[in-house]
Amino acid sequence: MLADRSLCRSQEARSENGFSLIELLVVCLIIGILTAIAIPSFLSSTSKASDAGAKETARSAQVAAEAIATDNNGSYEKVNSTELHNVEGSIVIAKSASKSYLSAVTSSKNEYSVTAKAPTGDEFTITRNTQGVISRTCASPVSKRGCMNGESSTW
Repeated sequence: MLADRSLCRSQEARSENGFSLIELLVVCLIIGILTAIAIPSFLSSTSKASDAGAKETARSAQVAAEAIATDNNGSYEKVNSTELHNVEGSIVIAKSASKSYLSAVTSSKNEYSVTAKAPTGDEFTITRNTQGVISRTCASPVSKRGCMNGESSTW
């Protein structure tokens, strides 16, 4: 009788020692599935945040260009990347692979165009034509999906 009790206790002790191999494999499988779902979602939100930063850079450049024109009797001729940075210090004009920057500026007496580039390669342009009409365009030459899931669009 005593031998039977000790045998039962040793079997109980063995069954409570840890997880079986199958239980561990199931947990690893569940973690793998959850990771496969989460990573694409995370990458998508990262590129959207980069694009939002580039849009903000372009918008800040637009406001700075209007300020420069106000100081120069309505002329946009002095609008260039250096002047935009001097008016608004948050505008990055140095090329960068890790953050949005102002990649192109063109101007004349009555019109201008500013382009900001995101780390994803997407480019956001704000243009004011001679009639005063503002247009916003997006170009996605690298991923070809960064502009409303296409290669180009307006925003």
